Amino acid sequence: MKKLLAIILTALFALTAVSALADGALMGGWAPAEDFAVTEERQQLFDTAMEGLLGVNYVPVAYLGSQVVAGTNHCFLCQATVVAPGAQPQWKLVYLYQALDGTVTVLSISDFDFGALCIY
Repeated sequence: MKKLLAIILTALFALTAVSALADGALMGGWAPAEDFAVTEERQQLFDTAMEGLLGVNYVPVAYLGSQVVAGTNHCFLCQATVVAPGAQPQWKLVYLYQALDGTVTVLSISDFDFGALCIY
């Protein structure tokens, strides 16, 4: 009886895993955005997280995707300019974390390396 129950449970877990893979809905994996537009809602999310951050002006130009965790991680492609005369804009990836209670914080800000996208 125990072996039969173990086989049935294993089969159910396997079916669940295959279904999740087919749907692309595995928790923890990044999902690219279907629409890269920075909507009002996404802009508000971004502004809330960046509030109080001084020294660099970040302008989100594209919403790249999200990752479901215990909350949601978000990734924006941004043009970043140091607040100084003659500063040149740079491209950055800004990662935000939106907790289940709605609070939003900056996870990280990293350089966007165009060279990494080139195939030689």
